[in-house]
Amino acid sequence: MSAEDDDITEELLADAGKLTGLSLELLGLDPHPDDMTAEQRLQFDPEDLAEMAAVDPDDRHKAVGQTRLLAGLLWNSSSILIDQLFRDLGTLSTLEVVTPADIAGTSVLSSLPPQFAASYDAKFTQKFIVVAADVTASLVRGWTAPGCLAAELAVRCLLDQAEITEEIYELDLPENWRAAVGEVLLEDAESDALYSDDDGDSPDSADADAGKLGFEHWYRPFAPGDTVPPYAYS
Repeated sequence: MSAEDDDITEELLADAGKLTGLSLELLGLDPHPDDMTAEQRLQFDPEDLAEMAAVDPDDRHKAVGQTRLLAGLLWNSSSILIDQLFRDLGTLSTLEVVTPADIAGTSVLSSLPPQFAASYDAKFTQKFIVVAADVTASLVRGWTAPGCLAAELAVRCLLDQAEITEEIYELDLPENWRAAVGEVLLEDAESDALYSDDDGDSPDSADADAGKLGFEHWYRPFAPGDTVPPYAYS
């Protein structure tokens, strides 16, 4: 690991405490009885508590460090995501017509379902920035499940950015961290079908438009009680 890698690791660990909306346990860290309240310990069988307490201290220390690094990575990636979305917006704002080839060259929008690429214009991107900012704010104020398809897609873009940073710096993160975090942030995700590749193909826009996955529904709340920022919902 280079000196540059050491620097970003320390930076990410310092940022870990800012991610107040998700506990380390929600990010995959197994709890330890010593870190629980008496009420929390009552939720576990004595055998489970004994097994948790028996974890080797060195292994526990490593797991805590890896999970804190993941927390800092999500915080850092949130900022990068919004910054790159503004960059994408700047690019699209100069185009009279947006083509799939234009979207393929963007930093974030290229991660969205490609069958709708021609619809990712500047107005769409403005709304997506507002939704993405709301999603990342949940990492601080307390996590709430995405309230619309666009919010789910913003979470996917966030995890994509985290993976990019992980690969660049070869970060020592928990094994299969993306799957574990995805289960928490994207539980019962509606947007999975937009990336379906049954028979090698993604669903085309005509098929998706026929139901609730249609592009015109992306900024609509899933159900009463789900929230979408007013600018995006308008």
